[in-house]
Amino acid sequence: MVTRCIRLGLVFSVLMTGLALADEGENLSETAFTLEKMVVTAGRVEEEQKTLTNDVTIIDSEDIDQSPARDLGELLAEQGFAVRQYPGALTSVGIRGFRTDTTGNDLTSKVLILLDGRRAGTGNVAKIMTKNVQRVEIIRGPASVQYGSAAVGGVINVITRQGEGPNAGFVEGTLGSWRYEEGSLGIQGEGNGLDFSVAGSRATMEDYQTADGETYKNTGFDEEESISVNVGYRFNPNHRLGMIYTNFTVDETGSPSYLSQNDLDSYLDKSNYTVDAIYDGETAKERFSWKLRYFAGKDKDKYTSPAWSYINDTITERKGAQAQLSADLDFVTITGGVDWVNYDIESTATPELSTYDNPAGFLLAKGLLLDERLIISAGGRYDSYEVQIKRGQGGKEEDSHFSPNLGLAYLITESLKVRANYGQAFVMPGANQLAADYIDVFTGAQIQGNPNLSPEESSTWEGGIDFYNSGVSVSATYFYTDYKDKIEYVSLPGGISSWDNLGEATIAGIEGELNIDVGAIYNWEFQLRPYIRFTYLTQYEDDTTGEDLKYTPDWNASYGIDFTNWKGVSVNFNIAYTGQQSVEDWENQVWPNDPEIITLGSATVGSLTISKTLLTSDRWGSLTLKGNISNLFNQDYAYISGYPMPGRSFYLGLRYDI
Repeated sequence: MVTRCIRLGLVFSVLMTGLALADEGENLSETAFTLEKMVVTAGRVEEEQKTLTNDVTIIDSEDIDQSPARDLGELLAEQGFAVRQYPGALTSVGIRGFRTDTTGNDLTSKVLILLDGRRAGTGNVAKIMTKNVQRVEIIRGPASVQYGSAAVGGVINVITRQGEGPNAGFVEGTLGSWRYEEGSLGIQGEGNGLDFSVAGSRATMEDYQTADGETYKNTGFDEEESISVNVGYRFNPNHRLGMIYTNFTVDETGSPSYLSQNDLDSYLDKSNYTVDAIYDGETAKERFSWKLRYFAGKDKDKYTSPAWSYINDTITERKGAQAQLSADLDFVTITGGVDWVNYDIESTATPELSTYDNPAGFLLAKGLLLDERLIISAGGRYDSYEVQIKRGQGGKEEDSHFSPNLGLAYLITESLKVRANYGQAFVMPGANQLAADYIDVFTGAQIQGNPNLSPEESSTWEGGIDFYNSGVSVSATYFYTDYKDKIEYVSLPGGISSWDNLGEATIAGIEGELNIDVGAIYNWEFQLRPYIRFTYLTQYEDDTTGEDLKYTPDWNASYGIDFTNWKGVSVNFNIAYTGQQSVEDWENQVWPNDPEIITLGSATVGSLTISKTLLTSDRWGSLTLKGNISNLFNQDYAYISGYPMPGRSFYLGLRYDI
């Protein structure tokens, strides 16, 4: 406890130092500073960041381009989010003690991943590539009122780059440790009403070594490919028809099990693709705007174990639609609409075929009062869902849920905002949990759904402060979440296995961010920006047992320094810290006993990225050399007990832009 208090004190000292520097900068300059302006989609429409009543983190294109991360999971780990990463393109991410579900469908997850404002159809963030991404917006805290089931801990919205300006393109190649090879290319631009942005990449890698120098066999992959296409046509300045296509595939990526029990031949094939058709429009004076979208796609996970002659194949086919209308009525903006998603999940395991149908309607409002200094937001969403298990292995059940939200913010000055927010969120029960009726082929037990299950629910209160000044941004938020009706596995008389609403939990903590651009404060011609981002859980308790929640680190943070624009040189030094956590020791489990609870140690993982523009020409473009050292200090660490991550790794790339 003493250590936690010391760490917390240090963080607040850093935050207050940032405020002091900002005040000093304000005294030195006569410039009128305002809250940073950046449009976000927390309310499903574009709005300025200063009008938000909840905590939103934005990873912009500059951060993404400078990062060595190959996928969304690596990017979020670098940004200080809690991740659980296995070899084999499998990563979940956590926000405020809740996390994505990598093996189920995203309707039953607890953190929601979006691609351009609609469900990505997976909680495995290793399937979401960062090529052709304009920015990533993270709503911290409940967002079921905007997006429905699973948005308990938060929402991560990955926004695809939209073409603009003159035609441009790039070609890039990277070589690295463990015989890593990657090639990527892209092109973007706009003209005559047409805009386009296309990027793709292909990579291969062999088995890596741990920090101890031991080869972790079967951790490489034969081929990993991704492509992203965003094309649109404006037949009128206020009307755009668009199409977005995303596809990720990885062939024969290793599934090595624990290092101590290294499986040498099992492998995984994974893919996720979606096609969106979108119509955006608005009236001439922008008083009314609307969006129509239809999307369809497929998510696949196939596990093959040659040694056991076993194959587990799961295919999720999804389709959905969105329709929304927004009215800007001077001091109030009202947005309403309907969402619909439909999932068909087919598996070689039991149940073999289950379906989900989820229509919903929502209404959101935001008012700007007292000369636009007082911001009030409110909303409600009604979700109806129907699940069915087919092929004689269950039946059909249906239910519904209403999610409210209320937020307040006040601009004390043009640079300082205080805010408070209350929101409820939910996770709908799975088809198996509601409607199953079959015999498990592995255990011989009868599996029976519980039609009386309620959705898992959360209620979250939060309050925070945001400060933006010339070169300085500070944000801090306290949150308190009461989680109830957690669905847990139960044994019934007669050897029947089922589920019931039994669990409750309390999660509270502080999250914050500080950025100080020293170059902007003193009008230097380059950027020198130290930063820190953190989440500290003051409470994460299972209310039934009174014990800390498992797989939940108390601290997550990233801190470092950016240095850019000095004779074409950019440098980023970053450290990502994950605190210790209690986990179940499945590696050394003695059947039929329950696994022992052990402590997974903390990890401090450094990285250094340096890029240098070698040549630049208005006619011929530019040539840039980029190097990266991951796990700079050769830390022996693991996000999953028994699955050590790679040791110190080196990468060198060359990029040509025209």
